[in-house]
Amino acid sequence: MPLAAGTKLDHYEVISMLGMGGMGEVYRARDTRLRREVAIKVLPAQFSIDPDRLRRFEEEACTAAGLNHPNILAVHDVGIYERSPYFVSELLEGKTLREHLRDGPLSPSKAIDCARQIAMGLAAAHQRGILHCDLKPENVYITNEGLVRILDFGLAKLICPETDIQALTQSSAPTLPISSGGIWGTVDYMSPEQLRGLPVDQRSDIFSFGAVLYEMLCDRRPFQRASTADTISAILKEDPPELSGRQPQIAPALERIVRHCLEKNPAERFQSARDIAFDLAALANVSGRDAIETGVSQTRTSSHLLLFSAALILALFAAALGVLLGKELWRANTPQYYRLTFRRGDIGNARFAADEDTIVYSALWDGGAIEVFSTRAGAVESRTLDLGSSDVLAVSHSGEIAVGLRSRQSGNFNRICTLARVPLAGGVPREMLEGVEWADWAPDGNSLAVVRTVRGRDRLEFPIGKALYETSGWISNPRISPKANLIAFIDHPAQGQHAGSVELVDGVGRRRTLSLGWTRAEGLGWSPDGKEVWITATRTGSTDALYAVNLSGQERLIIRAPINLTLHDVGRNGRVLLSRDEARVSIYGFAPGATKERDLSWLDSSIPTDLSPDGKTLLFTESGEGAGPGYAGYVRQTNGSPAIRLGQGAALALSPDGSLALTSVPNAPGQVAVTPLKTGQWKQITDDRIVRVWANWLPDGKRFVSLGSELGRGLRLYVQDLAGGNPQPISPEGVVGGTYSIPVSRDGRFAAGIGADQKLYLYPTSGASPISVSSAQPGDIPAALSADDRWLYIYRRGEPPFKIYRLNLQTNTRSEWKQLVPSDPAGLYLVGPILLTPDGNNYVYGCARIISALYLVEGLR
Repeated sequence: MPLAAGTKLDHYEVISMLGMGGMGEVYRARDTRLRREVAIKVLPAQFSIDPDRLRRFEEEACTAAGLNHPNILAVHDVGIYERSPYFVSELLEGKTLREHLRDGPLSPSKAIDCARQIAMGLAAAHQRGILHCDLKPENVYITNEGLVRILDFGLAKLICPETDIQALTQSSAPTLPISSGGIWGTVDYMSPEQLRGLPVDQRSDIFSFGAVLYEMLCDRRPFQRASTADTISAILKEDPPELSGRQPQIAPALERIVRHCLEKNPAERFQSARDIAFDLAALANVSGRDAIETGVSQTRTSSHLLLFSAALILALFAAALGVLLGKELWRANTPQYYRLTFRRGDIGNARFAADEDTIVYSALWDGGAIEVFSTRAGAVESRTLDLGSSDVLAVSHSGEIAVGLRSRQSGNFNRICTLARVPLAGGVPREMLEGVEWADWAPDGNSLAVVRTVRGRDRLEFPIGKALYETSGWISNPRISPKANLIAFIDHPAQGQHAGSVELVDGVGRRRTLSLGWTRAEGLGWSPDGKEVWITATRTGSTDALYAVNLSGQERLIIRAPINLTLHDVGRNGRVLLSRDEARVSIYGFAPGATKERDLSWLDSSIPTDLSPDGKTLLFTESGEGAGPGYAGYVRQTNGSPAIRLGQGAALALSPDGSLALTSVPNAPGQVAVTPLKTGQWKQITDDRIVRVWANWLPDGKRFVSLGSELGRGLRLYVQDLAGGNPQPISPEGVVGGTYSIPVSRDGRFAAGIGADQKLYLYPTSGASPISVSSAQPGDIPAALSADDRWLYIYRRGEPPFKIYRLNLQTNTRSEWKQLVPSDPAGLYLVGPILLTPDGNNYVYGCARIISALYLVEGLR
């Protein structure tokens, strides 16, 4: 029975019914606590009969609530009313796509705009590992402002399988919901793999998307037949009718996009919704409406001849005008670069001061400690501010600097420091807060937004003490908008990786994804008018370009160059601070029989991940442009012989017998495969919700230990059998392993890691209580255990010389063991990971270096 007006569901009061269907009833309601109107969807009571189904409903609702994106319906709350589950979402004004299609097909231009927004929403969900599984016109809503929202994320997987394909083929209703293998959908929009009960991924949603786009363009479902059985057969075996035969004005390029989505074989479809969104945006921008609607009559052809003649005359006139004004026009539209730094080293952060002629920056020059400097536009010299070893974090409009003191590199590329404030004119810094990674002043210069580490998790706070967002990954580049109503930042979901998305959060913690899919993202600022977020990032390779993203998520390229660029600041007058960064990650090692260290690097970004016990075999990962998309695994001998490529995916660890390697699975974030070092095929061995960062074999060669996290949970250590079974957690959440490695004892009883309290522990692989290493200090990174498990080798990040220590696990004593002093320290900001043989006689280590130059840029738009 429908709920009457005035009915209370917790602090929500029903106003009126908005609609009903097989999935429940939707009501307009008033949130009496926050004094706003919302929509409440009440699901059938039978959903709560099965405890497992109810648990999954709560999980899916919580998952959907985390999808903050302009093209996904925002979920606010979830609850139970008289045994009926319900969820609370934003209240939308407009109509579903199904209601729009009752008036006939959409115009190609409107269909492209709608489809692009759907694709962006799907891409946001897919990046977080969430599938829709029931995309159809009923689940797409178009607001009165033209903004598209995808509805009912997660509900598709809520229903337990209660029917099967055979039962459905006896029905004449072609839109009955069905489930197979726990995946739900609506027949007309289901992918072939869904119908066959096979495992599905984001490409299944892409097939459904193609079916919806087809229907938008011609008002007919691509595989619609008289019965459900015939519809299923058409999806599995037949191609849909040509769109151009039904709607001649549809461009061939648009039809190719639809066809590419509807391929029977998932491998032949678009592999990501993000790619579809790009193609649709490009199609919409080629030449406006005429490029989309290409049905041209003879009359229009004649008109085009007249237009061509007129255009030719105008072109000749423009050419003549260009002869006179070309030089001035070129100057007005070409960015001007003014170099500000000339020493050799790495730029930390750079910010405009209030007058925007003064620039404050931090740098590590010539291998020295990080310092804060200032310079002026047009100058070639800089002066130190005499603040000692410190990093500039932000400069206020009132002339005060937020600096980081006693900074040290953390495992997530941020530098952890003590936040302090000091006048730009000089003085003694006043310390404010420990454990800070980033900071930004509010426009009024009175309060700060900070990113800091709390119990092993990154937290964004504004003002200090008020948490707006927290993650088990890491956060970088928080910048407050000119109106102080939003904070933009980069959310990196995986520790130790630069991949991430651009996020927005308001003052009460409402977050939404603005732009995603970046394989590298670092450097962010607001445009002067606050309508765009500018970011230096890339989706391929390691060379970042400068992009702008407006608040609706539309992206545009500002500038690209064959060098790496990092955005530091955007001034109120539109001037920009960019650094040109030449980055390289190298491997150096001391091999058996050698008399000195050898350069074991291969391409442009070589990261060591494992060293065989005899010191002769090195496993490493290439992560730069030479690796292609993502990462590539390699193996080589430390005698300097050529490296052998194992394939796409990061190389993680060598098996005890040296015949296999654990590697990551391409296009499956956090999953692990076993790859033979010589002959044979790799085999994926995990397929779950855990995103793994690093892994290492256990000595028996039958199990491995990994560091990873489930969605929304903290990092922890797991042990898993190669033969199958569920991974078993052996540590609490908030644990960090080594860097690109997890040291394991020779008897396989312990794995070393850093706890949420920043202390070093030995975690028993049996899952027993961890053992604290009392001789360790905050900032110690475990590198290896000795052959007799007596010594734990650790190292610390910081400026050279880089020291390796030995911790005696029996006597709880500490001693310095070795110093690593690269011959060229300029720009060296990180040494690690450090890998050692059990006897300590041989080692390899990674060495990251950036040589930067800071530029003031004018004329970027």
